[in-house]
Amino acid sequence: MGLLDVLNGMQNGPRGQRQSSPAGGGTSPWMMALLGLLAYKAMKGRGGQNPLGGDPGRPMRDPRTSGTPGGGLGDLLGGMFGGGARAGTGMGGGGMGGMLGGLLAGGAAGGLLNSGLRNLVGDLEQNGQGETARSWIGAGENQSISQSELANAVGINDIDAVAQQTGMPREQVLSSLSEHLPEFVNQLTPDGRLPTDDEAAQWV
Repeated sequence: MGLLDVLNGMQNGPRGQRQSSPAGGGTSPWMMALLGLLAYKAMKGRGGQNPLGGDPGRPMRDPRTSGTPGGGLGDLLGGMFGGGARAGTGMGGGGMGGMLGGLLAGGAAGGLLNSGLRNLVGDLEQNGQGETARSWIGAGENQSISQSELANAVGINDIDAVAQQTGMPREQVLSSLSEHLPEFVNQLTPDGRLPTDDEAAQWV
């Protein structure tokens, strides 16, 4: 199942109720928070002290208004981070958008987000939320996580970076993540384990 299929399916909620989405369609804020967190964790995990590069203050372009064509995952992520789906269209200074643009142009979106997923789960395990994270990956019921627990486990600086890049308030990012991250991780791990990069490549 593709990643966009997972996200679109999650809009219907665990009991079939329709989650809020922007007027006229597009990407919901909680989708931006989820994808933004995985992308940020992936880029941070590549060793950069400042994954946002030379232009940390420039927010993500909202794919609802950025006019990126096609609507695929590459366009979605590239538009969010200002990178576009083609190399050479990223932010000035080679920031996060530029790096994402290059990776997406090479068809690496699935592996990129899988790297972010692994880094995220690692952070949760190292910061006292390992049992909770394992419940999301396993076949049982997903344990909930509070906004404060999530901030402590993921890192408030990383939450702030995602908030900055999405243009969302920190509180909205935390609310979106605490509500939707358990099911998102659950959907990305249907076999009760973290996917391989080859499996993640099928997300896009």
